[in-house]
Amino acid sequence: MIRRRSLLALAGLGGAAALLPSGPAQAAPPRTIDLPAPTAGRPVGTTSLHLVDHDRLDPFAPVPGPRELMVQFWYPARGTADRPRAPYTTPRVAAAIERILPLDPGTLALVRPTARAGAPVHPGPLPLLLLGHGRKGGRSNCTALAEELAAHGYLVAALDHTYDAAAVEFPDGRLVHSVLPDEPPDWDAAEHKEIAARVGDLRFVIGQLTGRRLPFRVDEERIGVLGHSMGGAAAAEALRQDRRLRIGLDLDGGLFGSPVPDLGLDRPFLLLTSIDDHDTWQRWREHHHAWGRQLRTLGAGHLSFTDLPHAAAPGHLADHLPAEQYTALLGTLPPARATELTRGYVRAFADRFLRGLPSPILDGPSPRAPEIEFRWSHP
Repeated sequence: MIRRRSLLALAGLGGAAALLPSGPAQAAPPRTIDLPAPTAGRPVGTTSLHLVDHDRLDPFAPVPGPRELMVQFWYPARGTADRPRAPYTTPRVAAAIERILPLDPGTLALVRPTARAGAPVHPGPLPLLLLGHGRKGGRSNCTALAEELAAHGYLVAALDHTYDAAAVEFPDGRLVHSVLPDEPPDWDAAEHKEIAARVGDLRFVIGQLTGRRLPFRVDEERIGVLGHSMGGAAAAEALRQDRRLRIGLDLDGGLFGSPVPDLGLDRPFLLLTSIDDHDTWQRWREHHHAWGRQLRTLGAGHLSFTDLPHAAAPGHLADHLPAEQYTALLGTLPPARATELTRGYVRAFADRFLRGLPSPILDGPSPRAPEIEFRWSHP
């Protein structure tokens, strides 16, 4: 079962790492860690924007003020001539994530996405998918998935949930670290507060995009939301609250912090998991009113739905964690295969309900994906 806190709540991992004996001298690190390229040949661009919600006070800020966000966009580009390959994240954010996971310092600087920074945007209008990270994660965590979706014609907006994300770096140089406790005295209260803030962030970004205040054209009839871990729980609650959202998808997140497990949802929702079941998923299934699937990826760990398995071996994560914890995080699937499966099922779901395209892999087990176990289907 998923613990009350996400496996990506990382302070506990650092403590466990400190207890491990030092291993033998490590081999020289690779020169680069290339994320899997998108399966479509269309060029992909990316850019990040600083957005301020002046209508909402930040619930976590030590000094009262408007809620500030960093949002990264991936999109189909008209071309990429002379545009540099985008960095995975900033050096200061990378250092914060590496300390928390823990990875060898400098590991994330080696990660190379496919997208080109600032490439010209396809004129659109584009279907929109909002993407949320896990508790104490960050907006870059699912870059390979975002690039795949962008290459197939989607605009993907990944949010850093400020004071929740491991670290958020703003254009003026401020670096804001997570303030979330690893073990809150009242988990229910903490989860409700965190989910409410995340849903507020998601709804604000939708408003910015559909109000044409940002340099993208969005098809307002084709908007979905997805997230990993706590981001998946927030996606479910956002879908419940906001009729602008047509679909929701949860990557291995317990449905904490909202009434979704006891009310269900009335629009399509896909749950991809690494474990067989969880009490919040059981309750959601009993109350769900629309198309729904719960699919388990056999051999996956909690982080298999993110990019981090690609950095685990080069960053010697196994040397820093107890074996049981490492398996819970990374599973046994090769990183490339885990990414391939996640991309395939996420895109099939979005294509079916936002584009009306056939997606037979969602109708039942496929010999091409023996690792995918159909745990529940409706209808």
